[in-house]
Amino acid sequence: MNRDTEDQSLEPGLYIVATPIGNLGDITFRAVDVLKRCDLVACEDTRVAGKLLKHIGASKPLRRYDDHSAGRAREELVAAMRNGAVALISDAGTPLVSDPGYRLVVEAHNAGIAVVAVPGPCAAIAGLTVSGLPNDRFLFAGFLPTKDKARCDVLAELGPVPATLVFYDTGPRLTKSLAAIATTLPGRTVAVARELTKIHEECRRGDPFELVAHYEAHPPKGEIVLLVGPPLEAKVPAADAEALLVAALATQKTSQAVAEVARLTGLDRKALYARAMELRGK
Repeated sequence: MNRDTEDQSLEPGLYIVATPIGNLGDITFRAVDVLKRCDLVACEDTRVAGKLLKHIGASKPLRRYDDHSAGRAREELVAAMRNGAVALISDAGTPLVSDPGYRLVVEAHNAGIAVVAVPGPCAAIAGLTVSGLPNDRFLFAGFLPTKDKARCDVLAELGPVPATLVFYDTGPRLTKSLAAIATTLPGRTVAVARELTKIHEECRRGDPFELVAHYEAHPPKGEIVLLVGPPLEAKVPAADAEALLVAALATQKTSQAVAEVARLTGLDRKALYARAMELRGK
């Protein structure tokens, strides 16, 4: 990048610019170039955007834009794109990935305006790469619902998908999410990727019950990517489930016996529990 390039104007349009998710050193040369040469920056929080622009030595007009912005705000941004370059950034990572921007991109397309990707950091992808879970097929599903039943319903709906499931989560909600995964999708390996690219970055993986215990003892902070491994192939023939269940019930509580057989067979926990209650004579 040289001074001559910085002085050149960008072609009019909407530029979707990925920004660092924690470590400012992760910003790309191209993102810096676009942010220095654009005419306007649309952002979630002008304070966060201002710090980033100061870090890269850029000074541009900032326009707040998020999912709560009125339609007029989008109209004004689209108008600005007709004769100038508008860069869209989120507070961290790639815009539109659980961040604002979808409606703005649609309206830009509808208006015949060029939409340009300036790729870079994305927490979902970063979490997937360090998780140790299958990455040949994955499904990003944003944030899980906050209500217990709705959370379990979403997990039950996505459970059969033959792919690693990727969610975003927060510290205060993580143990509830892990507990829901443990009961709704038994036997799955789970990974918690936290504070990615930052000083306290960690990726902890294992059984969700064990992770619940860990994070109850060590309350997590920061941004979290929560990943759930794909459906398990039955480790023993499903036909043997009855015998396994009878044997487990002889020495364990019903819930423990069901959890063990679900883990061994990959069978639905609710169905196993119903059969266990029948075997108990209840």
